[in-house]
Amino acid sequence: MRWSLEALYTSFDSEEFQKDVEKITSSIEHIRSWTEENFTTYEKSKEKLEYYIRFKNELGDLMVKVRGYSALSLSVDVKNEKALKALESLENISTMLAEPETKFKRWLLNMPNLEETIQSSSYLKEHEFFIKETVKEAMHLLSEKEEMIIAKMKNTGSEAWAKLHDLLTSTLLVDININGEEKKLPLSVVRNMAYDKDPYIRKTAYFAELNSYKKIEDASAACLNGIKGEVLTVTELRKYSSPLEMTLQRSRMDSETLEAMLEAIEEYLPEFRRYLKEKARLLGHKDGLPFYDLFAPVGKLDKKFTFDEAKEFIVENFNSFSEDLAQFAKKAFENSWIDAEPREGKRGGAFCYNLHPIKESRILANFDGSFSNVLTLAHELGHGYHGHLLANETLINSRYPMPIAETASIFNEHIIVNSALKTASKEEKLSIIENSLQRSTQTIVDIYSRFLFEDEVIKRRKDHSLSVEELKQIMIEAQKKTYGDGLDQNYLHPYMWINKPHYYDADLNYYNFPYAFGELFVKGLIYKYNQEGKKFVEEYKNLLPQTGKKNLYDLGKIVGFDLHSKDFWRKSLDVIKEEINQFISLI
Repeated sequence: MRWSLEALYTSFDSEEFQKDVEKITSSIEHIRSWTEENFTTYEKSKEKLEYYIRFKNELGDLMVKVRGYSALSLSVDVKNEKALKALESLENISTMLAEPETKFKRWLLNMPNLEETIQSSSYLKEHEFFIKETVKEAMHLLSEKEEMIIAKMKNTGSEAWAKLHDLLTSTLLVDININGEEKKLPLSVVRNMAYDKDPYIRKTAYFAELNSYKKIEDASAACLNGIKGEVLTVTELRKYSSPLEMTLQRSRMDSETLEAMLEAIEEYLPEFRRYLKEKARLLGHKDGLPFYDLFAPVGKLDKKFTFDEAKEFIVENFNSFSEDLAQFAKKAFENSWIDAEPREGKRGGAFCYNLHPIKESRILANFDGSFSNVLTLAHELGHGYHGHLLANETLINSRYPMPIAETASIFNEHIIVNSALKTASKEEKLSIIENSLQRSTQTIVDIYSRFLFEDEVIKRRKDHSLSVEELKQIMIEAQKKTYGDGLDQNYLHPYMWINKPHYYDADLNYYNFPYAFGELFVKGLIYKYNQEGKKFVEEYKNLLPQTGKKNLYDLGKIVGFDLHSKDFWRKSLDVIKEEINQFISLI
């Protein structure tokens, strides 16, 4: 249940690790002088462009190895000083790439006969998507002096505001009375009580949480106003029409896709409300579901797995979909790619780290034997399988945007859930399906409420700083518009804008709709799989390797999806509607 990192390095003191760190430093020094010398003219532009892209791929692979070894070592031993030092050192070295990268983008933007140059080289044609995306990005570059000023001002602007907000929420102690005992608990602990089996605990935690935000509401509002103010200034300077346009471009997504998706979501909100009202009735509520019971557990699923049983269950069920997927999972289990043992000094949660240069992955989990943990393993193996299918691409062509990042992982969860339902009891089925609907409601309904909130805040921030009461009112209105009568209107969450860290990152504006896209894109794949069966498997395997070198609309076309059509999104939402019908039939 522990991974091995020896395929990367044997230790931080090893000759190989030290040589690679030195090579990164010397390579960056080299490219700084090389770009200074070569990106002043367009003589031999094809050779220069090939050289720079090859350099990016080779240096990138080297940095993945060094950063991967350092980050993975630190994740299982938070006190590993050598790992921490190596990571910090690499981050400092990496900042030196900003200057040559800016020179490259500016040079590329003004290159004459770019299309002819690309078509004259097989290597450049292979990287055509990356080159053209870089040109789009370069169109919004400012002068080197302005870029430097913005970078420095961010340190004392949005990044300082974000650090303050993180400090406020991470140190906030919630006053809570549980069964007559007064306690002061961290915010994260109290928020996790929303999943407790005891309805008294859930309700008590909800009121204690809301009350605690009064201690930090004014400071949090100042943080949010400061950050969004900077975002609007920088967006205008870069000549984007809005922060939304900037995020769409970075997500490789067009506005037609977003509009079609949001309009379809609007149509299907009554279906989600139907689920919420049925859950409310099941829990004894008459006027919709109170916010504090959104995550209340339903049904009963106490089945426990050993790690070997989890492996067997996952591999066997993956095999029912694809032998290739099953073999990948088996290899990950048998070759020490997974660190699943909970222990002191190891970080919580789960993640997958794809190690492109060695064509492997490493998966961190904290396995406790629950079905939920089996699902987590399957989910992370999906990320690994995605990386496996991208292994023969160059590093640049293996990088995909956030909206498509969860495709293979969510699809893997579907395979496991579908298999579990075949042998589950009625109570187990109820639990499994309701957990799935909980997630879909968060990624569709709650995400849409967060989108509406952020959109309104950005519009108003152009004119004035928003007060605490104004922010609370916008959040409540967004929740009423999306959840509707599915939630009890007397028990909403006016402070959701404080506990979502994405609002406080100047580089992650509208970090909400990509989640909805990811969920519904996968539901579309599930719909197609249900229609086509085994024929679909090859289409799926053809889709994943292209996620790093196409925009989202063109990726959809690979599997026959028209992302501009509401009909596509309706079919995806129909998959969730069918789950809602199943849930109601089990009550």
